[in-house]
Amino acid sequence: MPVLPAGEIERVFRAEYARAVAVLVRVFGDIDVAEEAVQDAFAAAVRRWPETGLPPSPAGWIITTARNRAIDRLRREASREDRHAQAALLHAGGEPIEEGPVRDDRLRLIFTCCHPALAPAAQVALTLRLLGGLTTEEIAHAFLVSETTMAQRLVRAKGKIRDARIPYRVPSDADLPDRLKAVLAVVYLIFNEGYSASSGDRLVREDLCAEAIRLGRLLAELMPDEPEVMGLLALMLLTESRRAARATPEGALVLLADQDRGRWDRELIAEGQALVRRCLRRDQPGPYQIQAAINAVHSDAPSAAATDWRQIVQLYDQLLAIAPSPVVALNRAVAVAEVEGPQAALALVDGLDLGDFQLFHAIRAELLRRLGRADEAARAYDEAIARGGNAAEREFLRRSRAVLR
Repeated sequence: MPVLPAGEIERVFRAEYARAVAVLVRVFGDIDVAEEAVQDAFAAAVRRWPETGLPPSPAGWIITTARNRAIDRLRREASREDRHAQAALLHAGGEPIEEGPVRDDRLRLIFTCCHPALAPAAQVALTLRLLGGLTTEEIAHAFLVSETTMAQRLVRAKGKIRDARIPYRVPSDADLPDRLKAVLAVVYLIFNEGYSASSGDRLVREDLCAEAIRLGRLLAELMPDEPEVMGLLALMLLTESRRAARATPEGALVLLADQDRGRWDRELIAEGQALVRRCLRRDQPGPYQIQAAINAVHSDAPSAAATDWRQIVQLYDQLLAIAPSPVVALNRAVAVAEVEGPQAALALVDGLDLGDFQLFHAIRAELLRRLGRADEAARAYDEAIARGGNAAEREFLRRSRAVLR
């Protein structure tokens, strides 16, 4: 009897879910049909593969099974005079091969979900659900809203696409720049969820990091003259270069200051820094380019003590000027603590309205610890622990709190 390693179906799910959904959306032109069919196919895999073993092409098996399940479902519904089902079935029958500037199914679906008829937040949330494979809870965490609010937002977005008959087609060259902002936001949020998982036992989801970088490279090929595309790719590469040093072999979180920089990936650093230099020569600064420049400064430092924190503060000043947000101000405060001390940074942090944000409480706890205000630091650590979805981050915060005693 074939032996299927534990977790193998889950690995295939994480690796192939987005591709399968993207292909099925292209074939049927309907989000709900595609999602349900792919989920049915994976449910069938859970029942069958432990007995038959992994097929030669797991992705092909999933897509073929999902397509057949969808056609069967649509035929049943079409027989009940469901016009929507009939239209989807006709769409599937032709299976047109679209030509245009976007030929990757997943990247194409990102662009089509980022249609201007949808609100920007809905564009990003829906694409994270379909392409990133993120749960509603994970997307809500990324947007700093409740899970209920996000679920309603996703339902409304799907409903608008259905009711407004928004087409799933490749956008023209002229349409690409208008959708770029939302597309970049989606790719970066997928990367962030991979690099710092908002829930579960694992600190990092390598599959999401790899997929976001793959999409970033495709965007750079598609739009080589867009400096923010280069900036985002540089930012992801420079951040990814530190991943191996970000956790101990046991999976415990290691802060940037304590990482073994000898484990940083020098090839990724070189590629990311080269992209940052290209951005600087263009002199059209944008949020992703500035964040990439900040990470380039970190990657230049041979040790944490040698980091040019003044330059980082200046870059955050520039970032706040063109893309002001409380989260940017919070990260700037961390740099200010290294230049002006923890008291100056705490004054900045306490002026921010980020009470529902875990990192706000974690940073505040660290600043209070450095100031010797142990009781207040303990309460701040408790607030951060209560809001932490990732087991590795919660454990790090617990250890930090324990040291206070």
